[in-house]
Amino acid sequence: MKPTATPSPDAATALPLPPARRAFCRRLALAAGSAALLSASVLSAPALAADAAAPIKIGFIIKQVDEPWFQDEWRHAEQAAKDKGFTLIKIAAPDGDKLLSAIDNLAAQRAQGMIVCAPDVKLGPALQARARQANLKLISVDDRLVNGAGKPIEAIAHVGISASAIGAQVGEALLAEVKKRGWKLAEVGALRVTYDQLSTSKERTDGSSAMLTQAGLPAANIVSAPMPKADTENAFNAATVALTQNPKFKQWLVFGPNDEAVLGGVRASEGKGFKAASVIGVGIGGSQSAVNEFSKAEPTGFVATVMLSPRKHGYDTAVAMFDWIKNGKEPPKLTLTSGTLADRANFKQVRTSLGL
Repeated sequence: MKPTATPSPDAATALPLPPARRAFCRRLALAAGSAALLSASVLSAPALAADAAAPIKIGFIIKQVDEPWFQDEWRHAEQAAKDKGFTLIKIAAPDGDKLLSAIDNLAAQRAQGMIVCAPDVKLGPALQARARQANLKLISVDDRLVNGAGKPIEAIAHVGISASAIGAQVGEALLAEVKKRGWKLAEVGALRVTYDQLSTSKERTDGSSAMLTQAGLPAANIVSAPMPKADTENAFNAATVALTQNPKFKQWLVFGPNDEAVLGGVRASEGKGFKAASVIGVGIGGSQSAVNEFSKAEPTGFVATVMLSPRKHGYDTAVAMFDWIKNGKEPPKLTLTSGTLADRANFKQVRTSLGL
C-alpha cells in the first residue's frame, strides 16, 4: 500500500465520522491552518537552524493514565531521556480535545517530536496533518493510526504488538491447560470478553478464537461479552451477563484483549459460583493486575498471561525518536513486538527478563 497523502483541512473534516469527531477534526484543521500562518517566523530556515542546536524535547502522549501499561511505558521513556540527555514531556490525552491541546502544548514548548497512543485511531489523518504543520516528528505506539477507510496509515512509523499472533498464543495456552485438566472441548464454554471497536483488541481475541476452533472447540461454545471500556469493571459486568445467559457450561475458558478484561471475566465466574478448578483464564500484558493475581496465596482461575515488554514500547521508541531528531535516522515504518507466556511459577523470572 502506498503511503497515505497528507489531507487538506477540508479533507480532514470530510471524513465519514460521528458529529463529535468531525467537530474535533474541524478544530484540528483550523489549528493546523493557524500554525501554517506562523511558518514565516516560527518555522523559517534561521529558526530551524537554531532549533538544530536546541535541547531535544520529545512528547509522549498516552490515552489512559491510570492504566499500568502506560505508566510503565512512561517510566521506561523517562529512563531513555536520562540515558540520552533529552527532555521528555508526558501528557495524558483521553479524548480528542485533550489530544489537540497536547499537540499545541508540545508546539508551544518547541518540541521536535511526539510519540502518541491516540484515544481514537480514526483521528490519524488529522493528527498526521497537525504534526506536520507543527513541525513535529510522529511515531504512533500500541494502537496504529488509520485513515478514513479504516486502513493503517503506513507513512506513520508505528511500534505495536503482533496482535493476531499473541492472540493465538493465548489460545495455545488455554488448550494446554485444557489438556492438562483432561477437559472435553465439546463440553467447555469459552468466554470471549471483547472490545472490538479497537482493531488491535479484535485481532487479539480473533486470534484466540481461531486457535480454539481449529483445535476442535465448537464455534457455538464461544460466548462473546462486549464491554464498552477495556477495564476490569466493565469486563466483569459484561461477563456476568454472558455467564448468566449460558448456564449449561460447567467449565469455562476466559480470554480477552488484556489482563484486565480476563480478570473481570474470572471475577464474574467467581460471582456465579465457579471454583478455580472450573475456570481457565489467560490474559495479555503482564500488568500489575496479573502480578497481584499470581501473588495470591491460593490459585485463581487466572492461570497465565502473555507478558509484553513496555520497555520496548517506551524506552526503545523514545530512543528511536531521539535518533531521528538528532541524527536524521528515520525509524522503521512498522515494528511489532512479541510476548512471553508467564504463570504463577515463572512470572518473576519472566518479568526480570523483560526488564519489568
